[in-house]
Amino acid sequence: MTDNVIKLPGVLNTRELGGYPAGDRTVRRGVLIRSGVLNKATPEAVHILSSEYHVQTVVDFRMSGVRGGAPDKEIPGAEFIRLPVVEMEDYLSRVKDLKMAKQFMSGNTDQRAMIDMAYESGLLSPEMYVLFLLGERGKKAYAEFFRILLKTDPGRGAVLWHCVDGKDRAGLATMLLLSALGADKQTILEDYLMSNSGKEEKLGKIRMDCESLGMPPDKIEALQFTSGGVFEHYMIHAMDTLENKYGSVHGYLADELGLTGTDIDRLRERYTV
Repeated sequence: MTDNVIKLPGVLNTRELGGYPAGDRTVRRGVLIRSGVLNKATPEAVHILSSEYHVQTVVDFRMSGVRGGAPDKEIPGAEFIRLPVVEMEDYLSRVKDLKMAKQFMSGNTDQRAMIDMAYESGLLSPEMYVLFLLGERGKKAYAEFFRILLKTDPGRGAVLWHCVDGKDRAGLATMLLLSALGADKQTILEDYLMSNSGKEEKLGKIRMDCESLGMPPDKIEALQFTSGGVFEHYMIHAMDTLENKYGSVHGYLADELGLTGTDIDRLRERYTV
């Protein structure tokens, strides 16, 4: 899968899905791209996306406040569509310590305190992915993501989707899309874990430093997660949750996102060969 990586100066964690096995077919090359945020994309990166991939739509899954502080670089010819999967109030509704939540909303909380708050509230865990998938905002965003794919002509160029690091909200969108196209769990997990590529040394140092301080394993994992790491069991938990609740990922696509059998056939016709 390393040949799926797209080297975009200023943009992290970028790859296309082309060539992945999808049942008895293969994902079409050059039309489905996942990435990190585009706010630091260099002119060279913008040129690659515009001239080589002919990106026609960019889907931004970030929170509104985050997006406003780091707007994407414009890509000539591309339409930018904002679909926040979650907003800050959705996170804070899960925070057990109301005093801490109010302090955070006041803007007087540093990053480490934010991480501690999220960890203590159980947000820095596989349950975060469940929040993204089953929250009303997330279901609306992912449903619209598929509507965009269904009305897009891949013959005219690519669709790109991203969040901040391009690993969680964008990763779940990729899991849902690959599932719809007929990819198996192994392919989905292999693509997901590619978000760790190039971060091994950084994540290893975090583990060593935290272990030296006697931190519990789950908190070490939470800190690695906030530093750009991904863990297979996060995605497995997300998929298992959908299978337990809806019978399969396809059940979620149908029941919550409104995709019909005809829609699935159209997606496979457009985005696989």
